[in-house]
Amino acid sequence: MAIAKAERLMNLALCLLGTRRPLSKRELRGSIEAYLEAGSDDSFNRMFERDKDDLRELGLVIETVENLDAEVGYLARRDSNRLPPVALDAEEAAALGLAAKVWQQARLAGAASGALQKLRAAGMPEAGGTDTEGQSALEPRIPVHEAAFEPLMLACRDRRPVVFEYRKANAARPETRQVEPWTLECWRGHWYLAGWDRDRAAERVFRLSRITGRVRSKSSAFTADVPDVVTVRETVASWAGESATRSALIRLRRGAGYPLRSRATSVREAGEGWDELEIPYGHGLDAWLVEFGPDVVVLEPADLRADVVDRLRAVAKD
Repeated sequence: MAIAKAERLMNLALCLLGTRRPLSKRELRGSIEAYLEAGSDDSFNRMFERDKDDLRELGLVIETVENLDAEVGYLARRDSNRLPPVALDAEEAAALGLAAKVWQQARLAGAASGALQKLRAAGMPEAGGTDTEGQSALEPRIPVHEAAFEPLMLACRDRRPVVFEYRKANAARPETRQVEPWTLECWRGHWYLAGWDRDRAAERVFRLSRITGRVRSKSSAFTADVPDVVTVRETVASWAGESATRSALIRLRRGAGYPLRSRATSVREAGEGWDELEIPYGHGLDAWLVEFGPDVVVLEPADLRADVVDRLRAVAKD
């Protein structure tokens, strides 16, 4: 069925692009085999109107023209449906090449490679030569090891709610979450899903490495409005602990916690194999500190210390 419709749309597009004058419905029906096989005029009219709307949704500009006999005709002028030539300089071509290499480990690898081939066929310069020689040696990578990445990527694209089991940092057992997925973001080597948690009726962010089992898609529609991309990215940054509003003072065992040390604004020796660090304090820092276990002691503020202690006690009970 899908192949038959795609063939019918292609034939209609070719007819509309190949004509120099508007073609009436009658002429189009006589030129396309699928329309000839339509059982009745009503069936043909419904099929044609759906096909015309589908082609317009795909980006084809179809003009409607009425002739002197008040008969309506259709055509798609080539000059209205031709993209401007692709013009990229060497640096822009190198940037696109690097971006395509990022997705070599994910489902997008095929699409990225195909897009590059089309651009090169249109005249995009190859990455290399004297100006881009240093750039072409770069091999960027965004690791995608989580099994949940691909189904969540497709759910975000298709706007389909999902259900999955999620284990919070302070829990030993996962909980069922029903989420309307908005977008996926990679932050400091970890993937996060931002979306609307239906059970909690609130915006939430989930770390993909804490999703257990299979991600299941639902057929129901979204119930919450999807915010703009900037807002979602700021939310991911906030829940990942990147939007710091205060500072925290922690004690860190010497030789441990290098990610924490890289973010510290100050470090001083505390004696007996410990250092004291001042680090930015934002939402999600408590969950991150718990991951370092006995190598971290929170000194202040008191609310952060209490949150970390509560998380550790919850894990110890389980």
